[in-house]
Amino acid sequence: MAVASAAAKRMTMPEIKDRAKELGIVPGKMKKAELIHAIQIAEGCTPCYGRSNGQCPWQECCWRADCFTTKA
Repeated sequence: MAVASAAAKRMTMPEIKDRAKELGIVPGKMKKAELIHAIQIAEGCTPCYGRSNGQCPWQECCWRADCFTTKA
């Protein structure tokens, strides 16, 4: 999983879409959580964004700043 500081800012949708495109994912009209799940899968990670219920061991996850406030 790509990592960044846990204090990192939340990524905007254009930034998320750019990251997806770099991985060969066509964002189309995917919702944010769907797109992040696709990115996580493409990176070989568990598609856990928004599903952790506040119980996440990945302190350095680049999605962490946004994950706990999202219900996927």
